[in-house]
Order: sequence, then structure tokens, then C-alpha cells
Amino acid sequence: MKAIVSVDKNWGIGCGSDLLFHIPGDMKFFKEKTTGNVVVMGLATFLSLPKQEPLKDRVNIVLCDNPDWKAQGVTVVHSSKELTEEIKKYDTDSVFIIGGASVYSQFVPLCSEAYITKFNAQKQADKFFPNLDKDENWILAEESDVKSEKGVEFVFTLYKNKQNSI
Repeated sequence: MKAIVSVDKNWGIGCGSDLLFHIPGDMKFFKEKTTGNVVVMGLATFLSLPKQEPLKDRVNIVLCDNPDWKAQGVTVVHSSKELTEEIKKYDTDSVFIIGGASVYSQFVPLCSEAYITKFNAQKQADKFFPNLDKDENWILAEESDVKSEKGVEFVFTLYKNKQNSI
């Protein structure tokens, strides 16, 4: 299982129900990594998607504690245990945790890799991703050259979990 996220300098990922950054290069990177794979998200993340529709060309799994909630084209699970059982149906390399903060906090420790777009900027955030630079179980394995779009610099990074890497 892998995580994918974009963060600011303080590992902030969102404010309210919105992402901190809307950068085409980052969106393209996300699409390239997740298309053809399984994406796992919480309900708030699903509701923040354009038109509140599943992401195309991906299996969409939504973790939601409301037993009555459903959406077309989405597999709904109601607990971490149910989610764990559901993702066993797929190759673990094809499963991406895509948010939000509570889903990341529960499942990032179980991931083998994390694709993190790091923006060289700080924004007001009320949702955060675990700071992998301060977690001794994670190592920075790859970092791209610095990119710049819309006046903000960023890098694509790959972190590996020393406990869950093959």
C-alpha cells in the first residue's frame, strides 16, 4: 500500500474542505500514479472531488462511518477493519491512500511508500500529514529537481517505510 499527498512546509495538506495547492504539474503527477489503481479516501475527501464523482479509471473506496451513505461507482466501507478486508482483494502495490488527514493517520504507518509533493511555501492549514522527516521508520529515497509553477516551487519525493518495505 502507498500514500500520495501534497504538503506545504509544515506538512499541511488542507484547510476547510480544500487542498492547499492546485498546481497542474502536481495534479498530473497524482493522475499518472493513481490511474489504473485503487484509491482509498475518507468521505470528506470524496465530497471534495469535482462533481462529487469517483475518480475515473480507478477503483474508488470510501471509508465512511455513515451506514446509509452510498455513491454510484464507489465501494463504501464503514470501518478500518472492513477497509483492511476490502483492500486484500487487490495487489497491495496498486492501493493508494489519498486522504484525508484521519485516513492518512490511520493507514500511513501500514504503507510501504509515500509519494509526497513538497511545496516550498506555507499556507494556512487545519489538516496535516504525518511529518515523515521526523519519523525514524521512514527514509527519503528519491527527490526530483525543483519545479516551479504559478510562482511556487515544489519537488516530487518518494519516502520508503523501513518497516514495511520489501
